[in-house]
Amino acid sequence: MKDASNPVLDFVLAHQNEILNEWKDSLKDLGDQKYSNILSDQVFLNTCNEYLQILISYMKNPGSDQTEKVSDYAHRVVQLGWSLKYISEGLKQLSLIIFTKMTDGLPEDKKMKIVWEFDKSLSPINNELIHQYAASWERTVSLQKIALQELSAPLIPIFDNITIMPLVGTIDTERAKQIMENLLTGVVKHRAQVVLIDITGVPVVDTMVAHHIIQASEAVRLVGAKCLLVGIRPEIAQTIVNLGIDLSQVITKNSLQKGMEAALEMTNRQIVEMGDSQ
Repeated sequence: MKDASNPVLDFVLAHQNEILNEWKDSLKDLGDQKYSNILSDQVFLNTCNEYLQILISYMKNPGSDQTEKVSDYAHRVVQLGWSLKYISEGLKQLSLIIFTKMTDGLPEDKKMKIVWEFDKSLSPINNELIHQYAASWERTVSLQKIALQELSAPLIPIFDNITIMPLVGTIDTERAKQIMENLLTGVVKHRAQVVLIDITGVPVVDTMVAHHIIQASEAVRLVGAKCLLVGIRPEIAQTIVNLGIDLSQVITKNSLQKGMEAALEMTNRQIVEMGDSQ
């Protein structure tokens, strides 16, 4: 049932299409082509309309719990890639559009009488959207971080009792801890006897990186497996020598192929070339 005592609600209901289209165009301009080149007019229109309906629903029932609706909306907005700044500016534009149209031609004293009612009608739901957006963004970032951590140091079983951990990119202290955890967990899970750590994709091996590799190798040995370091390029080998890093306790191979051959020998297997069948 419509609350007839709310002039803001009455105005929005009477001018929905006009407000909606102007807000949609305003949002596209705010994006400075960043979003408008990717998203269609219909996506902008649907997104704006969905929020406008939430706002109307709240004004019809002031104080009603719109948390679930706003949370779902915020999640979809995050998926669109809209930033918090973009959303905040968009809400300001919506408020400005409604207030400007609503007070057009009115004297200042009557405009001031509308301000309080206007703020009471829009601010609670706008603030809730900002809150839910921040919460949804934090959840999304947290899930992405977990996924990236898992992908940054995967332990992949390739043969019975043989696993490989391909490393790509820079290794810092935090990532080194993740490598160690994944390594030890994976060795036990896959019952690995030999683990190959492939550093072909690691651009720099300095003293800290070498120290973490040595620690990882020792940890693997303590859980009953052997560790091979593969993918040592000539420039990496030269750096290791120049830095005086001692890798004598770690089995090293210059390529993954050589590492695989060594791993198979350690597990009493070997690669055999089969002749053409007649």
